Amino acid sequence: MTGTDLAQQLAVSRQVIVQDIAILRAGGEQVLATPQGYMLRAETRDSGLQAVVACCHDGEQVEEEIGIIIDHGGKLLDVIVEHPLYGELRGNLLIANRRDLALFLAQLGKSAARPLSALTGGVHLHTIEAADQVVLNEIIIALQNRGFLLS
Repeated sequence: MTGTDLAQQLAVSRQVIVQDIAILRAGGEQVLATPQGYMLRAETRDSGLQAVVACCHDGEQVEEEIGIIIDHGGKLLDVIVEHPLYGELRGNLLIANRRDLALFLAQLGKSAARPLSALTGGVHLHTIEAADQVVLNEIIIALQNRGFLLS
């Protein structure tokens, strides 16, 4: 559920929701902030196989890269970059289909934010989940054929 939806339902500001989520996290609750809204970690667990892949591309190729992953039956769990000052920065994505991708791209377009990979010249990691090794291999091969994977 998005912070805006929660705020409307509870008749409070979105900032109150952000602060309350921070308090919940500090208390040990596993609340994830994703482009689709807030989720409890238990809601995100699947039984698929996961792989972390190292990618590099410019900001104009975000849609194509994610499209390859989901069109081959995968789920994009996150994006990770290595920041020189802060170390590992991770953004939870949980993009599993074209609808999720469209929502993510709409949010990216209407915000002043840039993808995390912009901090590292396009270099980033993704955790990908797939139902089985065959699907995972197909995704990796497709990303490699497109030139998105680092060698």
